[in-house]
Amino acid sequence: MMIDGIISQGTGHMDKAIVALKNEMNKLRSGRAHPSLLEHVMVDYYGNPTPISQVANITVEDPRTLGITPWEKNLVPAIEKAIMKADLGLNPATSGSIIRVPLPIMTEDRRKEMIKLVRHEAEQARVSIRNARRDANGAVKDLLKAKDISEDDERRAEDRIQKLTDKYVKEIDDILARKEKDLMEV
Repeated sequence: MMIDGIISQGTGHMDKAIVALKNEMNKLRSGRAHPSLLEHVMVDYYGNPTPISQVANITVEDPRTLGITPWEKNLVPAIEKAIMKADLGLNPATSGSIIRVPLPIMTEDRRKEMIKLVRHEAEQARVSIRNARRDANGAVKDLLKAKDISEDDERRAEDRIQKLTDKYVKEIDDILARKEKDLMEV
């Protein structure tokens, strides 16, 4: 039925909003070391910007230190430069062919700033979810106007769309709560 197509399209848009939110949350640093912090760092690899994870092994040495082992020793300076350029506030230190990235301790002000940023990202995701709901409801109304569905079908479809919206907004709230908790841990 046409309504199922509209709802599955809306679900697709809402899924994308959740994926985008999770990606943004991974970029935002909590107090603990995690390889995903460097996920978006691009290294100049023979003239091509390449994700750091494709030219080196990233490990967590301890809760505040990442260890990076390049697959080619000549990449050490390029990886250091890429981390500095990424503007993450990290200062890599090299010993031999291993690059260690100590994470600075987060101050109370920095934590509050990060929480504001996290809440902003969550709100952006909620807006995307609501836009998907609006588009789906609009498509259902168009079907009603074209007399392709009855008013009862419209009401049922809008209820399904609202339930879907509520489910995704709850997921955003859960992701936000986890990230805030993570940021407040010292």
